[in-house]
Amino acid sequence: MPTLTRRRSLPAAALAAGVLATAGLALAPPTATAATSSLPTAVYTKTSDWGSGFEAQYVVTNPLSVPLTPWNLQFTLPSTVRITSMWGGTDTPSGTTHNVVPQSYDTSIAPGASITIGFDASYSGAYTDPSGCKLNSNPCDGTGDTQAPTAPTGLTVLSTTAHAVSLSWTGSTDNVSVAGYNVYSGSTIVATSPGTAATVTGLAPSTAYSFTVRAYDTSGNLSAAGAAVSATTLADTGGGHLPGVAAPFVDIGAWPTPDLTQIAETTGLRQFSLGFIVNGTATCTPSWFNAFAMDAGFEQSDIASLRGIGGDVKPSFGGEAGTELAQSCTDVTSLTAAYQSAITAYGLTQIDFDIEGSAVADHTSIDRRSQAIAALQRTAAAAGKQLAVTLTLPILPSGLTADGLYVVQSAVKYGAKVTMVNGMAMDFGDIEAPNPSGKMGTYAIDTAQSLYNQLTPLYPSLTSAQVWNMIGVTPMIGQNDNSSEVFYQADMSQLLTFAQQQHLGELAFWDVTRDGNACTGSLSKCTDIPQAPYEFSKMIAPYQG
Repeated sequence: MPTLTRRRSLPAAALAAGVLATAGLALAPPTATAATSSLPTAVYTKTSDWGSGFEAQYVVTNPLSVPLTPWNLQFTLPSTVRITSMWGGTDTPSGTTHNVVPQSYDTSIAPGASITIGFDASYSGAYTDPSGCKLNSNPCDGTGDTQAPTAPTGLTVLSTTAHAVSLSWTGSTDNVSVAGYNVYSGSTIVATSPGTAATVTGLAPSTAYSFTVRAYDTSGNLSAAGAAVSATTLADTGGGHLPGVAAPFVDIGAWPTPDLTQIAETTGLRQFSLGFIVNGTATCTPSWFNAFAMDAGFEQSDIASLRGIGGDVKPSFGGEAGTELAQSCTDVTSLTAAYQSAITAYGLTQIDFDIEGSAVADHTSIDRRSQAIAALQRTAAAAGKQLAVTLTLPILPSGLTADGLYVVQSAVKYGAKVTMVNGMAMDFGDIEAPNPSGKMGTYAIDTAQSLYNQLTPLYPSLTSAQVWNMIGVTPMIGQNDNSSEVFYQADMSQLLTFAQQQHLGELAFWDVTRDGNACTGSLSKCTDIPQAPYEFSKMIAPYQG
């Protein structure tokens, strides 16, 4: 059985395509316009005064037709004034100057919306209003920046399907801050993105399109368009398959904690499988890598921010390290409650079970888990919701091991609906994968073909296309734990082509942090191969099956 070594260093204290930022042609978002006098403002009001202190507020209003992201408020108070409390923002004072940045839930001010930043202060002597107010480096009265960003460059077609085109480009610069990008087909905005990648959906098959991109800044100034690029959508071959997704794993226990929203904006990825939720210090208690309970709020704000740009997460229960909950909870009822607590805490509609190590051979816990999954899905259905479930299992070029296959058989037996069976295509060993140099892409494809043969008799009511559609493949990019096995960019390109041909349901890898580091060193942090940062992420980000 292949093993997956996943090391993490915890913090010392216990430490925004299939799902890119998208918009259909018929759903054009608002157009950014050149700044005039209608720039964002911050209006100051003293609301009360009791002689030795006062309460005041700034109302920040965004009159633009694009979100104000990010925002920053700065003002200066006399030396005789001291702010004692603030709400609506976080203050970092430097002498008498106060620099206010958003709280986690107010990082963006929607078009036409306002937020209020209030504070209490004590003072001595005569009262004086604040001075030097600036909002995103512009005067708070709405005058100031009229300089547009530079035009984006390097617009490139990443991939095409019958109904979508994925694009990337080189970002613009601005004298203040670039807020986002509009993608145009002709004069129509067909997609927006906070980063340098987007997917245009809702396109007609076998049709030629031309696209341009323009940047807008936090003052609403709109850049000139960069050079156009042309793309022709593929023919619609039918087949009835569902859209696939790129959802690579993120070791969320890595330090520093990965910033999912930032990664999404950098790579174009919008879906992440998060490892791992395991049993905590108490029996039958879910915990993020034995450090954070479900009610601790770990990564809540980042996940909310990711969802705000059209992304989502799929937390994974289990992994190579730690104890999976089904091995700790001794009955189906308590196990179901433990899983449900994570679903409720994070508002989940999709979850993964990474079953490996001793857990994959523990048939008692496997059956317990299958019954719990079925119960969770019944609860979701009763509430008018769906709960998609992925099983991530060790796999060889010859397919799932007998133990791995039992996990799927148990799910079928107990009525647990499996959306995806995801094979960990890595660390095969010399017997299963002899002379692997230059062959890891081929061996990964072999795992998918073998898994198709194993799943077909288990799901006799599914068509061939539907069986392929419930298969996922997750290689370990770069150097694997087995020294002779290295998964290069060419291997991923080969696997990506196969996934597009067979319409696999999911394409992933372990893990995004290693990809972003692009370094040589510990395999928990590095891929140990020559690569650009996030090269693998950007390769699969446009994947839509």
